[in-house]
Formats: sequence, structure tokens, C-alpha cells
Amino acid sequence: MERVMKLFWPLVAVLCAVAFGFVTGAFNPGEKVNGLWLVVAAACFYVLAFRFYGRFLACRVVELNNERVTPAHRLYDGINFYPANKYVLAGHHFAAIAGAGPLLGPVLAAQFGYLPGFLWLVIGAVLAGAVQDFIILVASIRRNGRSLPEIARDEVGVITGMATAVAVLFIVVVALAGLGLAVVNALYRNAWGTFTIAMTIPIAFLMGFYLQKFRPGRVGEVSVLGVTLLIIAVMAGRAVAQSDFAGWFYFERQTLVWLLAGYGFVASVLPAWMLLVPRDYLSTFMKVGVVALLAIGVIVLAPPIEMPALTQFIHGGGPIIPGTMFPFVFITIACGAISGFHSLVSSGTTPKMIERESHAIVGYGAMLMESFVGVMALIAAGVLIPGDYLAINTILSSDALGAMGFSVGRIQELSRLVEVDVSGRPGGAVSLAVGMASIFAGLPGMANLMAYWYQFALLFEALFILTTIDAGTRVARYLVQEMGGRLYLPLLRINWWPGVIASSAAVVGAWGYLIHTGSISTIWPMFGAANQLLGTLALCVGTTVLIKMGKARYLWVTAVPMLFVGAITLTGSYELFYLFVGKAASVGGPGQALSLYVDAALVGIVALLAVIVLMDSARWWYGYLVQGTPYTTSEVLVYSGEASVAGSRPIVGDGINIPPGRCC
Repeated sequence: MERVMKLFWPLVAVLCAVAFGFVTGAFNPGEKVNGLWLVVAAACFYVLAFRFYGRFLACRVVELNNERVTPAHRLYDGINFYPANKYVLAGHHFAAIAGAGPLLGPVLAAQFGYLPGFLWLVIGAVLAGAVQDFIILVASIRRNGRSLPEIARDEVGVITGMATAVAVLFIVVVALAGLGLAVVNALYRNAWGTFTIAMTIPIAFLMGFYLQKFRPGRVGEVSVLGVTLLIIAVMAGRAVAQSDFAGWFYFERQTLVWLLAGYGFVASVLPAWMLLVPRDYLSTFMKVGVVALLAIGVIVLAPPIEMPALTQFIHGGGPIIPGTMFPFVFITIACGAISGFHSLVSSGTTPKMIERESHAIVGYGAMLMESFVGVMALIAAGVLIPGDYLAINTILSSDALGAMGFSVGRIQELSRLVEVDVSGRPGGAVSLAVGMASIFAGLPGMANLMAYWYQFALLFEALFILTTIDAGTRVARYLVQEMGGRLYLPLLRINWWPGVIASSAAVVGAWGYLIHTGSISTIWPMFGAANQLLGTLALCVGTTVLIKMGKARYLWVTAVPMLFVGAITLTGSYELFYLFVGKAASVGGPGQALSLYVDAALVGIVALLAVIVLMDSARWWYGYLVQGTPYTTSEVLVYSGEASVAGSRPIVGDGINIPPGRCC
């Protein structure tokens, strides 16, 4: 077996290299690239990265050790802290981090061609996004499951901690509002989709009680039960939508906004095992299943990628994204390669449920899975004729697109097949659904079901996004309680019900109001930049954590991606700032101008906070690494059989001095 594995990995590496040769045009440069090669190149790259780079990070950089007792055991309360089954945990973590970004970002970035987005998705995820998620998850596990702002405050200082906290809370609220807006736009006046999404809630309750109370530990049984009920709900949705009961699930936009806010509130207040974790675990089956089915469809059909590797819009002036390829392709793909939002999940719900330290590798693997979702979304957009892709994602006429060199081909036929007029529906969701439906309809026996697959794809997107709403709201609630606890001490107790209810209500009220007023639609373009800036901050905090672990020789692991992501995102923020200011000066209405000025101010504030954190951190790094300044760490280490905890211990260089007694 050992000899087989020694031969297996070189073969995977060779196949990966060959696939990348076809994707980049090194082989057969004059021909269209087959979608199959994108799947093969990405899959091989992820497998190699997880096996070698992921293991290097786990064994050499952070040295995962199952003898350490995790917060799930030490701080067990059965609500927020409890050891979850590793498969359920993996499902929850993946569902929580995989929101709209990997679905819509790559679709919109396809404007520049398929190649820039593909390379950033696979390389960025392996060297930046997955590293950030994993390092922050381990740092939080070893600090009682504390959040990123709290870790920043403890490990770097008050200035960085405050700047990170403000930036994080702002970005979380905007992110939840943007994700919620996508769900509302997909489900309003859509009884089929609303029914199926609604049914996942009682199914999740049943799964939660089944696994926690009725049949503890029977993950296989509850998985079969949940998947079976989910399939029934999806199939029954169409029948319900065509029945007299359709009105029960047919909502206007504003009603759906407050129903969504109500769900976010309940999910953030109830014990995690009751609704949040089983629902995310259930959603993961649908997410992974659909993506796997899409990959199989690409492998079986081997569709050609109609989108060229590079388009004329790499120099700017595109009808979807007006900026140049650098830096806007990196900003547009807001989550598939690196996402600051992930660091909040990695320091929010997941570290409180890790049963053993070795399970923390889920932080690296889940990011690779999300990146693969982004690759599949890019392929689904790429199989469309470029003119049709632009006709869906812009409101430009066919003549205007033809004048740009992108003739509209099958847009009328596509609208007839899906039974919906799909032209002039920007945002990425509709073009992704059309591309997915086209692939699924090409499978044997599916030719007449394209309308069904289109609706199913929209449902898939809504479910994908909604699972981030519940986990994100809970994480935001933790942040509000931690920040508020500086002023009112009882708020620091995350199980204190008045604080739980008040903080949850404040969070859902903020993002619910933004969706209700519609103002978030003007803020969404800057979310990508803000999200990447948060990723830069997370890598910055991770660099400090490595120094205080005595791992200065491995600083390149976090410092290199931090510098790269920081450079491109600060550049993008600079361009966005002047883009918003320029648009505000040219619009007619004072209300719209004010919104654009607010957007510009928010971009500038977040960029300024990022610069403050980077400069403050660099000052401390110089002291630790060059001047030999002694430092302390908030790391908490408890080994099996020990009764004491080490916290706030002084460290000089690589030596670790653990004093006796409990931590404060």
C-alpha cells in the first residue's frame, strides 16, 4: 500500500500539471478549453495542497495535539460550548463559511475572462484563504474560543483590538445584509422556493433533537433521515406552489425581509445543537450534492468554455465591473479565494465545538471545498455564449453588446427553456442558474427538465446563502456582547439571556433595516473590498500569533499572503473611493448622491482601520523579532489529566515559561 501511495501522488501531480497546461493555453492554444480540464486541474491541486501543505501547517507550524483539552470540553454548557461530531462539525463549518461569494463572485469576475478568476480561486485558496481560516481557528481554540477582535486586543494591543472590532462589526452587518438581500430577491413571489427553505427549519429541529436527545451519536441515521426529508421537501415544493396552499408561501419582498430577520434572531438565540448546527449540516448535503452533481455533469458532457481566457475588459470599461482586472478581479471574487468573514466563523461558533485539536484541520479543508464551489460557478457561467452572459448580467441592448463585439446568441431560446425572461437580470444569480440548468439538462434523460433545474438552481443558491445568515448572526451577537462587555460587564456572559436577546435583536435589526430600505444595494460593490481587508487583518493577527507561539521561522506562511492581499485590496479601496465620489458628483438626486458619499466614506474608514492595524502590528513585530522585547500571550493550554490552566504567560524568544495556578 505504501508503494502504491508513493506512486499515486506523483501521478496526481503530473495530471495536475497537464490540466493546468490546457487551462492556461500552453497546450492547444488556438482551441477552446474544455470545462473538464478546469475540474481536473482544481481537484488535483486541492488534493495535493490538503495532503502536503495542510499537513505541514498542522504538524509543523501549529503542532496540533489531541492531548490538549479543547474549550468544548473545558467550558461545556450544552448551548454554545459542546463537542460536536467531527462530520457534523465539518458540515456546519462549511455551510457557515460558504455563502454568496463563491457562487456570485466568480460569475461576475468572468467578465474579465475565465483564466484570471480560475487562477485566483485555486492558488489564492490554497496559499491565503485556507491558511487564514486554519490559523485563526487554532488560535481561537487555544484561547477559549474567543473572537478575532478579542484575540487582536489580547495579542497585539488595544489600538489593533479596537480597530479590528469596529471593522469586523461593520463588515459583518454589511455582509449579512448583502447575503439576506440575495435570499430575498431569490424567494419573494416564489412559493416553491420559500416552501422548501421553510421546511428545512422543522427538519433541522427534528435532526437536532434526534442526535442530541433521542439517538445520541447516531450520525448515520440522522443523516439519512435529514436527506430523505429534504428530497421530499424539494419535490413537494413544486406541487405546493401549484396548489391552493401557494398563498401561504407567496410573500412580497418586505414581508420576507422581516421573516428572514425573525429566523436570524431565533437561530442566534437557541442552543446551537437545536437548530443552527443540524440545519447547516443538512444544507451541506444539498450544497455538496449539487456541486458534485455539477462536477459529474461537466465530466460527462465535457462542455467547451465559450468565454475566452481574457477579454478586452481586463483594461477596464466593462459593462458589469467598470474597473481594471487588477485589482477588481480579486475584490469581485469576495469569498472563493480568501474571505475575512471566514475568520469570524473560525473564531466564532466552530472553535467552541471542536472535540479534538486534530479536527481543526476542517478549517483548511472547508476553504478548499468552497473554492471548488467557486470553480464550478465559474464553469457554469463560462459555458454560456459571452453575449448571452452579458445580456443576462447587464441591462444593455443586444445592439449595444454587439457593438462591443459580443453578439447575443441564444438568450430568447434560454428564456423559453426556463420559462422566465432572463435578460437584463444583473447580479450573477440568474446567469449562474441558467448555466447550471444548461449543464444538468444536457445529462441523459434531462433534456425536457431545464425549467425545473433552473428553479432548483435558484433554490440551491438561496439555501447556500441562508446558512451563512444564521451562523453569521450568531457570530455578530458574540461580537456585540464582547464589545458591550467593556462597558457593561454582564454582557460578557454569552449565556446571560437579557444580553443574548438584546444583542441578537440589535444585529438582526441593523441588517434587516438595511435590506428593508434597499440601501444595501448601493453598498454591495464595496463589500468585496471590505471583506478582503478583513482577511488582511486576520492574517496580520495570525502572524502575531505565530510569533508568540515561538514559530517565527514560519512567518512567511501568513505574512506573504497578508502583504499580497493587503496591497491589492488597499489599491481597490483607493479606486472605489474615487469611483463613488465621482458618481456622487454626477447623479441628479440628492438622496442617491448621499448614499454614494456614505459608501465612499465607509470604504475610506475601513481602509484606514486596516492601515492602522498593519502599522501597529509592524511596530510590535519589530520589537519582538529585532529588539528582543519580552511578550505575553493569552493562549490557554490544558492537557488531559491536568487541573490547571496556563494563561497570560510571559515568553521570551522561543522559550515557554508556564507558571502554576489558574488563569485569570
